[in-house]
This record gives sequence, structure tokens and C-alpha cells, in this order.
Amino acid sequence: MYTLPKIERFNQDVLSKYHIYNSVFITLPFDSIDNTGVLLPLFTETCETGFKKQETPKEIFDFFSNKFLNNASETEKIDLMFRFIQYIERQIVLFDAIEDAAFPVVNNMEGRGSLRDIKEKSDAKEKDDELIDFLENFNVRTVLTAHPTQFYPGPVLGIINDLTEAIRQNDLLKIKQLLAQLGKTPFIQNEKPNPFDEAVSLIWYLENVFYETAGEIVHYLQKNILEGAAIQNQLIKLGFWPGGDRDGNPFVTTDITLKVAERLRTSILKCYYVEMRNLKRKLTFSGVDTLVAELEYKLYRSVFYSKGEIYITLEELLTQLNKIRTIIIEKHQSLYLDELEALLVKINLFGFHFATLDIRQNSKIHNAVFHDVVNYYLNSDSKIFPENYFDLSEDDKLLVLSKVKGNLNPADFDNEITRLTLESVQAIKTIQQNNGEFGANRYIISNNESALNVMETFAMIRLNDWENPTVDIIPLFESVDDLQNAHSVMEQLYTNPEYAAHLKSRGNKQTIMLGFSDGTKDGGYLMANWSIYQAKIELTQISRKYGIQAIFFDGRGGPPARGGGKTHKFYASLGPKIENNEIQVTVQGQTISSNFGTLDSCRYNIENLLSAGVTNQVFSKEKNELSVEETAILTQLAGLGYEKYLSFKNHPKFIPYLEKMSTLKYYSKTNIGSRPSKRSKSEQLDFADLRAIPFVGSWSQLKQNVPGFFGVGSALKHFEDTNQWEKVSDLYHNSLFFKTLLENSMMSLAKSFLPLTAYMRKDPEFGEFWQIIYDEFLETERLLLKIAGHKTLMENYPDGKASIQIRERIVLPLLTIQQYALLRINELNKEKVKNEDLIKVYEKIVTRSLFGNTNASRNSA
Repeated sequence: MYTLPKIERFNQDVLSKYHIYNSVFITLPFDSIDNTGVLLPLFTETCETGFKKQETPKEIFDFFSNKFLNNASETEKIDLMFRFIQYIERQIVLFDAIEDAAFPVVNNMEGRGSLRDIKEKSDAKEKDDELIDFLENFNVRTVLTAHPTQFYPGPVLGIINDLTEAIRQNDLLKIKQLLAQLGKTPFIQNEKPNPFDEAVSLIWYLENVFYETAGEIVHYLQKNILEGAAIQNQLIKLGFWPGGDRDGNPFVTTDITLKVAERLRTSILKCYYVEMRNLKRKLTFSGVDTLVAELEYKLYRSVFYSKGEIYITLEELLTQLNKIRTIIIEKHQSLYLDELEALLVKINLFGFHFATLDIRQNSKIHNAVFHDVVNYYLNSDSKIFPENYFDLSEDDKLLVLSKVKGNLNPADFDNEITRLTLESVQAIKTIQQNNGEFGANRYIISNNESALNVMETFAMIRLNDWENPTVDIIPLFESVDDLQNAHSVMEQLYTNPEYAAHLKSRGNKQTIMLGFSDGTKDGGYLMANWSIYQAKIELTQISRKYGIQAIFFDGRGGPPARGGGKTHKFYASLGPKIENNEIQVTVQGQTISSNFGTLDSCRYNIENLLSAGVTNQVFSKEKNELSVEETAILTQLAGLGYEKYLSFKNHPKFIPYLEKMSTLKYYSKTNIGSRPSKRSKSEQLDFADLRAIPFVGSWSQLKQNVPGFFGVGSALKHFEDTNQWEKVSDLYHNSLFFKTLLENSMMSLAKSFLPLTAYMRKDPEFGEFWQIIYDEFLETERLLLKIAGHKTLMENYPDGKASIQIRERIVLPLLTIQQYALLRINELNKEKVKNEDLIKVYEKIVTRSLFGNTNASRNSA
């Protein structure tokens, strides 16, 4: 039977269904909605027509008000704006659910990048042995972070889940009920969640999606590629940041860290218990039934009656299950063996930890803590540190730090941050005792600038009465300068005898985290991505020189501006000069729900990451290596983009523009995450303290997406102007890395809509600044289309382009309202007698409108 092209499948299973179910939703009789459902389509058309005529958001809304509202007062107009916002938020949920339901139909689950594709390629190229070797040594680690970009509260996530299933079944009555429920369910959280709340929300994905999907993937590989032999390697690993990520979050306490770890353990034991209960109904034969019943009972007690106590060890659980397996094979013709082995696969993957709880803190906090610790020892007449420690050179300090050991008591310190930082090391010990080493064995140092930052952490851990710590210390290099210096920092560490001995005890592996987010904020799109690529090559080289296997952990967010976009293509593009035995990547906020929120999307994306590793290591080892000339071109492009971005970032209106014309300051007013929106508490906005999420998100709300494209057009134009266009054109067609880089930038452009803010070009203060953004946007769009040979952005991804277009159309009225509110706030602030109450109402409109736009973009911050 003929399979429809992807775009036709999208139109049939997503677009058509959205129009049908949206028409049902719009006619539902909600008490407080009145005729909103009738007016919203009219307002959407008014917005589209108005922006084509280059009208301002204020002119558009005023025109709509005069035409369709009968002499409405400002209060009535405001009331309608809030109703529109409520409606649009729910339309986005409906579209999300329809896309999720259609995912396996629109996407070819058995096509390129799938496990089946890997198997067939391996057979065709006779690479089975290489593939098996790869599977025994490769890992994918998806790390769920607590970064606040998911605006859906728990009840709404539940409705999306149920709605997706009802749409899949075409159950119109159920869909109508759920849409009615959706219309009456609040989207706003009255209070900020604490880190434990965030953890509970994300553990839902572990229990309901990752547990099943990861188990099925590994089980499939064992049966079809390893011919039934068990994979000894922990192929798929899960990481977890809520409750452990202390960087800039004062609400992460030791108690919360321990509570989250306990919840993770209880959750995985609950999953095992449910599976054992199902097995108990099947394994009813002699010699097996009593063993199964005993395991079920012990798991039940550990989950429901434990109060922190565990009635079964991991070793005992595995021993008993393997005993049952042997009996089934020898005496019961392997009946239900497949189901039992599926459980064993999951226990091998998740142990008693489920996901590894990473601890993260900023190097600047460590500096202050360590100052406190050294002073404590000096004041207690201890000989651990020399009296002149603070006057020593960096090399001499490294020597001292490599040898210190002690037994600190966090309670001896008055400073709360010092106490909590030291307690976090004690918490790692406790978690390892209860959940096993994988429960918490990674300490990440944000903003790592030097070897001293790593050795201070190393010393701090050993001063907590832990001479040979079972902890990986992971430096996070973020800024352009730090990325360029990273290999020198690591060489200092590799040549330190004590640190080298520590690495040897950890299997001579060193995880190094590289942060796209702050790199893009610091140096622009091209320089951030190229700096990370270059850093990986240099770090691989220096690590191999000292016999260390470098493992790269990428701090990718959702959007291209934060390292997101087509992630699997980036990993497939890495050549042999970059160590790639493990793909480690952060996933956050709405990217978790969009990429890993359902069994189908989770399976598809994890398989794609595995496939990226296979492509790079087994099928095309030499193809992706950049030549000397290509490297020189990319270096020049990055330098040109960096120059353009720096001149833009250093423009005197850069910070004032974000403060006065964007939604930046409103991020802190949304109750979506426990973490503050900037690092310092000062009223003054300091660029260095600004977090990447509100920074990138604010450009997204303006529909300008500056961090995802600015400087790209100027860099390409230089090659056009100097008659070297062929060089970048050849690079685009020959390098998957460069092609993916530019395709992700195209996505940023596709999600931009400059007519929304075109009124700013007439602003006396910011007109010139807006024009700089607009000119660079046009130039980047022109040259990206030229290099790709396209007439429109993303034309080679028609389904992705169609999805973006529908989502952008849904939120266009929302964005218009947001801009209208921002304009009214500026007008009201200029009045001699300010109407503070009215200003607060419009500020609430701005804050509320953040929600729908972020959710609709799916990867905007």
C-alpha cells in the first residue's frame, strides 16, 4: 500500500483533526466565556491583516474593538484580553495532544534512525561484530533538568495525556468531555513550586515513559542483535537535576536533596513491584510461584511500608530473578521467559536509583566556601593549610589542594551557603548507601574557569572524610574564553598526581560539560557552537595524550540558541577527532514533554541518539572529518559572527532594550520554577548575572530570536562580498556539522515574526537598535536561503514548517495582546499621575501571555 508523504500525513492526521476538534472546543458553553469563541477567529484575522498593513499592535486591537465590541470600556477590553489568553492557552494544549497522538503516523518509527534501520544497515554492510562492540561500550544519558520553561501545571499535563489517548481512539464523546474539563481547569499556579514539587513532576516522565521505553529498546537489541545474550553495558542512563542543582537556587536544601533521592528509589521499586505483580499471574508453576510471591511481598513492603527502610537489596532481587529464570528454562520450557528478561533488562538499567541525581554548584560559590573552610582550619591551629595559603601562586595552591584530607562538620560553620555546600557532599554519601553509587556520583561545577575550581571541589569532598571518593567531578565550561582555555585546564589536572590517581580509580574517564546557553549569550550563535566543537577536538586530543577517555556532557536546552534543534544530527556529524563513546545531554521544560513526553516520541528520540552514535562510530567514521581548509573557513565565519554580535551586545541600548521593550523582567513573576530568574539580588540588571532562559525566552517572546541567528548573515555576507561564496556553499553541502548548524538557525528565523515589533522602528530611543536586528534578520534569511537553494525557510522539513506555522498562527493574537499591554504600560508610566492599579493589570496580561507563547513554541527558552 502506498504511504503518503510526511506532509500529507501531517495535514491529514494533525491539521484536519485540529480544525475539527477546535471547532468543537470553540462552541462549548463555558460560563465565563460568553462569545469569546466567536470573537477569537475574527481577532486572529484582524491581526494577520493588520500586520500586513504594517499597523501597530495597539492600532490592531483598537480597530478590532471599534468594529466588533459595542463601545467597550477599557475594563471590558481587558476582560476580553484575559478571555482570549485563556482560550489560546487551551487551543495550544489541544494542538499538542493532536500532534502527540499522530506522532507514530507522521513519523516513520521504523525508518532512518530507528533500531530496525540500524540492524538492517549492519546486516547489509556486514558490521554485526562492530555493532555489538559498540553497544557494549556506548551510552546515551538524557538528563532531565529543573530549568523553568514548562508552564503546564500537573492537572493540565494529565488532561493532555488523556486527550492524546482519546484522539488516538477517535473517541469524540471523551474528547468533548476532556475539552470541557480543559476549559474549566486553571492553568496558573498560585505559588512557585519548590524543588521537590519540580522533582515529582519530572518523575512522572521517568515512571510512565522512560521506564517502559528504555527497557523495550535494550530488550529489542538483546533479542535481535545480540541473539538473546544480555547486554552488560548500561546502554541508556537517566540523569536528574531537580533537588540536586544548587546553582543559583537557594531553595535546594540538603533535606530536599535526600527527599528527592528517596522518591526516585521508591518510584523505581514501585515500577518493579507492578511488574512483579503482573508476573505473579503468569509464573504460577511449581518451584517458581513461591519465589515470585516472596519478591512481590518484599518489594511491596519497600514501597508502601518502608519509611525509608528497604526490605530487599538489589543483589538479592537479581539473584532471585536469575534463579527463577534458570528454573523456567530448565523445567518449564522457557514459558514467559521473555517477560522475565524484560524486567531483568530494566533492573540492569535503573538499579535502585532510577536516575542519577547530579549535584551542581557555581565555582564562585565554591570560592567563597573554600575561603571559609581554609579560614576555619587556620583559626583552629590546624596544619592542613599553610598560613600563607591565600598568597600562594595557583600552582602552589594546586599542590596543597591535592594533598589535603580531613573530617569537616558542616554544623561548625555559621555561613548558610558554606554549611549547605558541605552538607551536599554528605548527602551524596547517604544517597550512595541507600540507592547505590549511581544514585548520586557526579558533582558539576558551573562557570568553571580554572584547574583551581576543580581542585577546590576535589579537596572539599576529601575534607568531608572521604579519602577515595566515588564521585566524578565535572567542570562546566561556558563562556567563549573558558571553552578556548578548557584543554589547558584539563592538562593541569591530568598532570596532577593525586587527581590522576582519582581518575584511575574512576576507570580513567573524565566527564566534561560544555554549556551552549551562556556561550550563545556570551559570544553569539556561530562562535558558541564553533567554540564547543573546537573545544571538543582539543579536549579529546589532550585526554588521549594522557590515556584518559573524555566524555562530553552537552548543556543543550530546547531552542537552537541554547544548543537544541536537531540534536541527533549534531552527534552524527562528529568526526574521529572528537571522543563520542557517550552522548550526554540535558533536556528541560517543554522539550521534555515535546521530545520525550509520550512512549512514541521518547522511543523515536532515544533511538535517533543511539543511531547518531552508530552512524559516527560504525558506519561513517571518516566522512565527517573537517579538512584544514574547512576548519579555517568555520573559524573565520565564527570570528566574523562574533565581531558582529559583540558590537551588538556592547550597544548602549542592548540592556535598556531588554529591560524596557521585552518581557525579561516578567519571567520572575511567573510561578513556574523554584529558581530565581537572575543570579544576583540587585535591582540593577547585570548582563553577567542574567540567566540564559529568560535571556533567550525574552527574545522569543518578541519574536526576534536574536540568539539563534544574529551574526550568521554578516559572516556569510563577507564571503559573498569577497567573491568566496563557493567556499561556504561547498562547506554547507559537504559538512553535516555546518549544515545542521545553519538548519537550526533557519528554525530560529522561521519562529521569528518581525512585523510584531515593527512599530519600534519609530521609537525615538530604540528605533535604531530595532533596525539593527531587522537588517541582520533579513540578511541572514536571504543568505541562508541562498546557501540551501531554497525559496522558503525549512522547505526541506515541510511537516516541521507546517507545525511551526500553525502554532505561530494560534499565538499571533496572544503576542498582539502582549505587545498591546507593553505599549499601554509605557503610556501609563509617562502620565503625570500614574494609575498604578491599571499598570498592574496590564503587567498581569504580559505575564499571563508568556505562558501560551512558550508552550506553543515547544523549544523557545
